Order: sequence, then C-alpha cells, then structure tokens
Amino acid sequence: MNLVTTIICIAAALCIILAIISFWLPQMNPDHEKLSPYECGFDPLGSARLPFSLRFFLVAILFLLFDLEIALLLPLPWGDQLMNPLTTFLWASAVLILLTLGLIYEWSQGGLEWAE
Repeated sequence: MNLVTTIICIAAALCIILAIISFWLPQMNPDHEKLSPYECGFDPLGSARLPFSLRFFLVAILFLLFDLEIALLLPLPWGDQLMNPLTTFLWASAVLILLTLGLIYEWSQGGLEWAE
C-alpha cells in the first residue's frame, strides 16, 4: 500500500510541476502573424471571389484517398485468423493494385506536379 501511495504522490507532483511550467515557460508575445486568421495559405483580407486552385484540390483529394487506404488495410493483421486468409490477401492485393494503378495514372498525367 505504501508503494501505491508513493506512486500516486509522485504522479500528482509531476502533473502539478508540468502544469506550472507550461503556464510559465511559453512566451506571450503575440505579433501580427499569430493574431491573423489562418485560411489554408489564402489571403484572408483579399477578395473571396478569387478562383480556387484546382491543383491544390487534387493533391488534397489524393491525400484523402491514400489516408482511406490505410484505414481499409488496418484490419489485415486480424484477417489471417479467418478460415480462408487467402481471400483476405486477395482483396487487400486488389485494393493496393487498384490504388497503385491510379497513382501511376495520376503521375503520368502530371497531376502530382505542383509547379509547372
């Protein structure tokens, strides 16, 4: 029981010390850049009717697509415990091949080139 009490006291003291340091340590010097709103690299004070960069939109969609790929392939380690793990491997391979072909097509069309 004495060990548990010691661990709780050390944890509480560490939490209090870290909370005090986090309020004391940072510099509180707001400047123009910190006070201005962040709008994904766009000028927030300019016209709202400026055309949106289609290239930026395509790169964002590609990021979301490959992020979704990770979410779809995450349960694969549990798939080998099924009755037929070969089916899981085939479906995962089909997803990876399809995404790889899409990436190759996008690359060949120049969709990944940010600057021309």
